Amino acid sequence: MATAINSQLKGSIRVKQAEEVDENFHSRYHCHKKTYAYFIENSQQGTAVYRNITYHIPELLDVQKMQEAANYLVGEHDFSSFKSSGTSSKSSVRTIYSAQVLKEQDRVIVMLTGNGFLYNMVRIIAGTLVDIGKGERKPEEMKEILEAKNRQMAGKTLPPQGLFLMQVDYN
Repeated sequence: MATAINSQLKGSIRVKQAEEVDENFHSRYHCHKKTYAYFIENSQQGTAVYRNITYHIPELLDVQKMQEAANYLVGEHDFSSFKSSGTSSKSSVRTIYSAQVLKEQDRVIVMLTGNGFLYNMVRIIAGTLVDIGKGERKPEEMKEILEAKNRQMAGKTLPPQGLFLMQVDYN
């Protein structure tokens, strides 16, 4: 079934698995976990090939400090500091199961797995981690930002290029 679906899709999206579900199934509300990745091209010149699918930051990022800050995100928290003003969700409480900051050559990848995400939450978290990676903030400030429940405390919302939904788990 996945092969048949993929034959009708653009090359930018792929279905890995497909199965029949109950007619009451809702792809958004029955999801248990999602994994998002935000890709940052961290080199002086940037890249021509990936320019439309990564966010370019020429200043060298301290990935170790970014990871230290990302560790504060793991667990159940009120993520009010990381939501856009247009968020319609009744609750800002979400659970992050995994928060990783990886370095692959000139690319820094922020990977977040959680039970759900608020509007622009991943892009705001990535923006805050970039501030920490540049040395503009200390890693332990992430805890204070979470506890403040105030959008003004977090970093800027990074642009959409660079953001990818990597996986959706229903089991």
